[in-house]
Amino acid sequence: MPDARRPPPPLGLDPLLASAARAPPRTRRSGREGTAVGDGNRAGRAYIGSFTAAGGLGVLTAAVDEDTGALTVLGATDAVADPSYLALSPTGDTLYAVSETSDGALAAYRLDGDKPKLAGRPVPVGSAPTHLALHDGHVLTANYRSGSVTAVPLRADGSLAAPAGELRHTGSGPHPQRQQGPHAHQVVADPSGRWAVSVDLGTDSVRVCVLGDGGLTLHREVALRPGSGPRHLAFHPRGDRAYVLNELTPTLTVCAWDADDGTLKPLSEVAVLADAPDGDIFPSEVVVAPDGRFLWTATRGADVISVLALDEAGDGPRLAATVPCGGHWPRDLAIDPSGRHLYAANERSGDVTWFTIDPGTGIPRKSGSIKAPAASCVIFN
Repeated sequence: MPDARRPPPPLGLDPLLASAARAPPRTRRSGREGTAVGDGNRAGRAYIGSFTAAGGLGVLTAAVDEDTGALTVLGATDAVADPSYLALSPTGDTLYAVSETSDGALAAYRLDGDKPKLAGRPVPVGSAPTHLALHDGHVLTANYRSGSVTAVPLRADGSLAAPAGELRHTGSGPHPQRQQGPHAHQVVADPSGRWAVSVDLGTDSVRVCVLGDGGLTLHREVALRPGSGPRHLAFHPRGDRAYVLNELTPTLTVCAWDADDGTLKPLSEVAVLADAPDGDIFPSEVVVAPDGRFLWTATRGADVISVLALDEAGDGPRLAATVPCGGHWPRDLAIDPSGRHLYAANERSGDVTWFTIDPGTGIPRKSGSIKAPAASCVIFN
């Protein structure tokens, strides 16, 4: 949910959108902020989610310069409230978004031009959905306030059918405010495509599930350290390791993953900060390099990106460096399809900052940013 303790990030994107509308399509930008440098016919697309309740413009579409990683905002739609997390269909022509509101909904957009168009009415899911994933002909949503995962079938044209079922988590943790009950924070499909994996901050656990006609059924629940507050998980590209980023402590739990029988086994826990500063420090996202040599985490409050080097087995992440995130309160990290650029969605400063990754050290170097009020996530086509 958008953080009510701070004022909303400053607005100011409308003039940028107006400028983009007047400019030739697919403008190419340099790595410097706001500098157009000519033709950009190689540009792809990025989609940025944001919190409309905190001044965001909903779902933003941006052109991506594949050489520099630079973004150019092309359009936005606020057809759905608080579209905080996004996912693309395999064909790339439909975008799905959770509406992270008290009622909670899932929306589908058609991608035709620079402004996503709502495709049908959003369907209800659990309360305050924070994440979603496509899995076996369904969209799965992790519902934070409900502590559940909802399965929504997809029709042949990619539109949403009625929800097929909701798997409710149970349990609690030792944190007196954040863990009084279950809080499903993320759901992903494992690399084999056989399992759905949900991460629950409130119960300090990860659930491995099977999707059937009636929705999800629990295969097994894996306990992590009490009070760690697991938030998000990312798999090693080899598919036999998983890295769980904890929100209530600035640590990463390394796990072995066996897709044959859906077994997740915690191996170790490592720090993602050398020295955690005082105050509110909340890790938010973990991203693994396509070649499996590095992983990156973002931490809100400290406002840094941590670089962890991975050994060949993937079992011993070593904290190599931390760099500023380019703004305030990095809610999301994303890597572009080339694996050369890293993006931070900085919620409270209202921007998306991009970095060029040093291929030898994994250290990201800031290359530019765009305004994106109350930014919450970035994905690529």
